[in-house]
Amino acid sequence: MGGLQELAIRSGFPAMVWQNVVMFLVAGVLLYLAVKKNYEPLLLVPIGFGAMMANLPGADLGASSGFHAEPGAGIPLLQLIYNMGIKTQLLPPVIFLGVGALTDFRPLLARPITFLLGAGAQAGIFIAALGAFYVFGFTAEEAASIGIIGGADGPTSIYLTAILAPHLLGAVAVAAYSYMALVPVIQPPILRLMTTKRERAIQMPQARPVSKTAVIIFPVTITVLTALAIPSSAPLIGMLMFGNLLRETGVTDRLSKAAGNELINIVTIFLGVVVGATMGGENFLSPQTLFILVLGAAAFSCSTIGGVLLAKALNLVLPKSHQINPCIGAAGVSAVPMSARVVQKFVSDETEGAVNPLMSAMGPNVAGVVGSAVAAGVFLALLH
Repeated sequence: MGGLQELAIRSGFPAMVWQNVVMFLVAGVLLYLAVKKNYEPLLLVPIGFGAMMANLPGADLGASSGFHAEPGAGIPLLQLIYNMGIKTQLLPPVIFLGVGALTDFRPLLARPITFLLGAGAQAGIFIAALGAFYVFGFTAEEAASIGIIGGADGPTSIYLTAILAPHLLGAVAVAAYSYMALVPVIQPPILRLMTTKRERAIQMPQARPVSKTAVIIFPVTITVLTALAIPSSAPLIGMLMFGNLLRETGVTDRLSKAAGNELINIVTIFLGVVVGATMGGENFLSPQTLFILVLGAAAFSCSTIGGVLLAKALNLVLPKSHQINPCIGAAGVSAVPMSARVVQKFVSDETEGAVNPLMSAMGPNVAGVVGSAVAAGVFLALLH
């Protein structure tokens, strides 16, 4: 009997607090969105399960930037992965390697002007960062970490936040991946508000063919130019472009397939579950988290608007035969390829199938991946 009583005392039940229960519900919502709604399941399932594990009292399955091991004591499992993969900034660049191996930059190279749309769609990053700093009183480092949510790029958000504001990692990552998943919900109303029927019906001109030489030179050139201009962006841009080079050379298929399949899948598992493990209820359940979620939504919306407005501005100076369908500007957020698909569906539905801008939208979409990484590099250069 005494043994049973001791076991009950040592169990996690007596240590349960209301924050644990609420976080179990939050984890359940993330898992529901992933499994039932198919919203970013490869990311939300690990994050949701990691959040659940982090809130099991006595299990030592949480992770945080402020962890300090006692002399002679071991390091808990997920804390060890956090220390080795997040604090060292290892896992996000490796994700970028896999993304590069899966990315085709030909739509961008076929229409270089769409590079500008990818840049314009980063406007929400800086608008939200300024709002977080001047209106909500976040520190400059925290504001930058919140603003980067507007790029709709989870690995970039994790990379920047882990360096500048690691205590916000869980909230920022959940916001970034949640808004990536909600692209089909958030963007169509904005597109409907920001464009006219005539603009949605603009047919994009036929893209010019792209040579093999161009697709090989492109990742090398972008790496050199961005690394020289903004050295702090080099880890993300360099790995992204290296992965793309593996894809395009035609002689490194084994490496390209490994980077785009096994490697990115393994790293995604570790990254997701460890991000979830940072969502301890005592830190996550705060007014600060609510502000981050609201500002993240504002950042993403402003990025969508920025891309559309820039496309409309370019149409003022472009000849009529080269006009841009402004809806493709919304694809400049780097949720690849979801945002391009959302634009395609919206425009096709609005024009009864007469206009199908998927390949045109892929140009700013992949440009957005580069743009968000460069924005993160700018913040690091200024604040770190």
